[in-house]
Amino acid sequence: MILASGRDVLSGEYDLAWFPGDDLFAALRPRGLPIGNLTSQFWANCYLNPFDHFVKRELRCPGYVRYVDDFVLFADDKRLLWAWKDALVARLARLRLTLHPGAHPQPVTEGIPFLGFTVYPHRRRLKRRKGIHFQRKLRALVAQCEAGEIPLAAVTASVRSWAGHLRHGNTVGLRKAVLGEIRVKLPRPGPPQP
Repeated sequence: MILASGRDVLSGEYDLAWFPGDDLFAALRPRGLPIGNLTSQFWANCYLNPFDHFVKRELRCPGYVRYVDDFVLFADDKRLLWAWKDALVARLARLRLTLHPGAHPQPVTEGIPFLGFTVYPHRRRLKRRKGIHFQRKLRALVAQCEAGEIPLAAVTASVRSWAGHLRHGNTVGLRKAVLGEIRVKLPRPGPPQP
């Protein structure tokens, strides 16, 4: 039941990727796991374990970080990074996986997108679109709460979750700006029912 819970959730999210040796039945294979599915982190670790060994043992990358399906490799040589990228694309194709089209070597001083943040050598900033997305979500939650559709506890839980994530970056000003504006006008309880 847990494995089947993600069936077709991401069917509209990705274009079909064809790999060497695919036949027409490849179009029928499910692809990906929905984020937040109970098994997504577990299966990513199981499925990508050989990939981790490839990066560390065969490529001998001294600086490698992976969290679920996000990963970064560090090196001082740009040509080496481009060669590694080609090797990664080939190895991931064996697992029927592809790199994000925008993935490419870049200096760390430009910032590296990772787990919703842009990571610089001495700071981490939340990606702009992530902040905008949460502001919209929070406004919708507040409106639902004010209409009596959801309890205040649901808004509080969402804010705490977001603030907990933001604590991993340099975001004090952002948290103050976004959360300082929020005012929830709770609906007044009606007269007691007889």
